[in-house]
Amino acid sequence: MGNRTEQLAARVDPARMERIRYASALQGATVSAFVVDAAYNRAEQVIDEHGSTLVPSDYFDRLLAALDERPQVIPELAAASRRVLQEPAFEQF
Repeated sequence: MGNRTEQLAARVDPARMERIRYASALQGATVSAFVVDAAYNRAEQVIDEHGSTLVPSDYFDRLLAALDERPQVIPELAAASRRVLQEPAFEQF
């Protein structure tokens, strides 16, 4: 579990606090341990949900097909790219 040096405080309305106390008692845990475990588990869930993107299989197939296509040159974009490469973006001191 590591060295517990950080502190967490929260204000809770009485009804929620009673539910938290009840649930922690059902699990045989202190309120503090119950809240920390619940917050940690939720944090892991949120992090996992943001670690990947789910898309329908047909969308994914179209994406892969588009990546396999030969790129199309857009003349205006190519010209802008050449200008940027030829001219410094900022002055050097």
